[in-house]
Formats: sequence, C-alpha cells, structure tokens
Amino acid sequence: MTATLIWILVALVAIGLYLSWTAGRLDRLHARIDAARAALDAQLLRRASVAQELATSGVLDPAASIVLYEAAHAARQAEEEQREVAESELSQALRAVFAEREQVDAVRAAPGGEEAARELTEAVRRVPMARRFHNDAVGGARRLREHRKVRWFRLAGHAPFPMAFEMDDEPPAALADRAS
Repeated sequence: MTATLIWILVALVAIGLYLSWTAGRLDRLHARIDAARAALDAQLLRRASVAQELATSGVLDPAASIVLYEAAHAARQAEEEQREVAESELSQALRAVFAEREQVDAVRAAPGGEEAARELTEAVRRVPMARRFHNDAVGGARRLREHRKVRWFRLAGHAPFPMAFEMDDEPPAALADRAS
C-alpha cells in the first residue's frame, strides 16, 4: 500500500515538474516575443525617421518628398491597431519614390546624400529581419499554447494570445540592389 502511494506521489511530482518546465518555457517564449517586438518597433521607427529625414532634406523632388514625408509621419504616429497598415504604406511609398536607380543616385550625389542613402538602405534591410524574428517567436509560442496540457492547466496564465506582425516589407528594388 505504501509503495503504491509512493509511486503515485512520484508520478504527481514528475507531472508537476513537467508542467512547471512547460510553463517556464512558455514564459521564456513570451519574453522573447516582447524583446523581438521591441527590436521590431525600433527598426520600424528608425526606418520611418530616416525616410522622414530624407524627405525633408531637399534632395528629393517635391512630389516624392511629400509622398515619403506623409507616409513616414503616418507610420510614426499610427495607433497600434493601424500600425501594420501604416508601415505597409510606408513600404509602398519607399518603393514608389525609389523605384528607379536614378533616384538613389541623385540622393547619393547630394551633399550628405551618401550617408542618408546608406542609412536608409540599412533600415530597409533590417525591418524584414526584425519582423521575421518576431513572427518566428510568435509562431513558437502559438504552437506551444495549442497543446492540450497548456490549455487544460492554463499554463499561459493571463498572457494575451501572441499576434504576428503582418505588413508589406518588400524593399525598393534600387535600395535592395545596394544592400547586397
């Protein structure tokens, strides 16, 4: 009788340890999502700031400056619910303004343009990477949260269900050529 109770106790402790380990893993995934989201936000802000700075520098033609400035400003000021749309519109504006290599060459030819073009190229290249890291972390947490043991024992606690950041982040062809 006591041997049976000991085995039951050992099994309960093992299950408890496993559930505790799973909850810790889920907590680490949520922390990774938070860090990846902060990195993504920083890269999106950097891209919008560089685009806005370039739009006000006077090296672009007036129409391109207005389009780029308005899209960058909207991306910087967007509420969380509208952020993905605003960032996608900035990507589209960047592609429209820098569709031709001549526009990039004109920016590079202006005083301080070489640095501005390099900074914009880096910002445009880093956004898709940061978004991919974020969405990978979200995918891992979602997969773990879908397991029955996580749902039955409510191991996720009150943490909100992680959402991927979906946006159009395709870089302008003229800038993408420079990045490689």
